[in-house]
Amino acid sequence: MEVVVDTEEKMRIDKYLGNNTEYSRNKIELMIDEGLVRLNGKETTSKTKVKLGDIVSLPDEYDVMPTLKGENISIDILYEDDDIIVVDKPSGMVVHPGAGNKEHTLVNALLGHTGNLSSENGEYRPGIVHRIDKDTSGVLLIAKNDRVHKILAEGFKDKTIKRVYVALLKGVLPSETATIDAPIGRDPKNRLKMTVTADNSKSAITHLRVLKRYDNFTLVEARLETGRTHQIRVHAKYIGHPVYNDPIYSNAPATPFGQFLHAKSLEFKHPITHENMYFESDLPQEFKKFLKELE
Repeated sequence: MEVVVDTEEKMRIDKYLGNNTEYSRNKIELMIDEGLVRLNGKETTSKTKVKLGDIVSLPDEYDVMPTLKGENISIDILYEDDDIIVVDKPSGMVVHPGAGNKEHTLVNALLGHTGNLSSENGEYRPGIVHRIDKDTSGVLLIAKNDRVHKILAEGFKDKTIKRVYVALLKGVLPSETATIDAPIGRDPKNRLKMTVTADNSKSAITHLRVLKRYDNFTLVEARLETGRTHQIRVHAKYIGHPVYNDPIYSNAPATPFGQFLHAKSLEFKHPITHENMYFESDLPQEFKKFLKELE
């Protein structure tokens, strides 16, 4: 459907569409996240404000999400207090419900564990301040209230929260370190993919450091200066060394295990006590086993 903005009042696009279509604001946010909403022909964000005469296109139908509920799913909690939870997410688990993954997510598991989660990120993403992909394992930080959520979100924005990943890349990197500074946007030919592009993109910077070289692989540490969707995976493909087993950006997966990308650590100041916090997750057994086979 196509909606022409008919008000002179500048208003967030998610609020305007929530007020002027049959969809709720939460559904609009989900559609925007999935790249299904276009503002004057371009992708947009929920925070973008529309103006008189703007043209917004969105699906005529959208699969309705079920009521979010807690599930009895075991999760590995590295730390928890009244304000935050730090979890070690396994590969294969989706962080929050969305199209194609409406239950059995980390959010469902968190709701089964506690009723105290922030509401800042919408109905279907309680507690979620940042995300890692379904097939990426490792450390994830959860907010238990809105005050803490806002502080942590600002920490990710101003880069005071440090994230370190470990990835196994195809091929042998020639240099010990590399910085990839290349903007990322959604692939116009495939809505499920992101790509390096100058069109409708955002700046993205990834720093790589070689940990170990194998015959046809390189184990690297990756540090994010920005946090774009699929950033490490897209940048790895861009330099010709995709993450091994990546189902989207490399050849068909060669092992049953998910992509060899692991969120190794998070370092930050506690949002309330200001204590320095550091959490690290060990590589999954499948990851370590494969590295041993490469020796």
